Amino acid sequence: MIHKSNKAYKSIGEVAKILNLTNKKKGTLNTHTIRFWEKKFKQIKPNILNGNRRYYNDNTIEILKKVKYLLKDQGMTIYGAQKVLNSDKSLKLDEFSNNSINAGYNIKNKVKNISNLIKQIKSLK
Repeated sequence: MIHKSNKAYKSIGEVAKILNLTNKKKGTLNTHTIRFWEKKFKQIKPNILNGNRRYYNDNTIEILKKVKYLLKDQGMTIYGAQKVLNSDKSLKLDEFSNNSINAGYNIKNKVKNISNLIKQIKSLK
């Protein structure tokens, strides 16, 4: 079996697997999502070779990971994600994910506390 180098260009199907872009009902890869993002984000620049086949390098895959994170994990709009990617600030996925995990944890605790307070108030009646 021949193994591809990690530095080699990846096909759109391989990138969809890396990003875990699958249709949950059919189990197929959602390559159309990547093609849509190419139209919306100027930073995504695949090499288009013979037969209009798209090939992605590591830098482009990292940008796609950021786009997926902002849109799917953070629930941002395309416009919001474009603003983040166009800003001068560096975008590190680890920083974003750690902050969102902490924010999610804090919100979860606050909701739990409010729920407990409501139960206490109801028990006083």
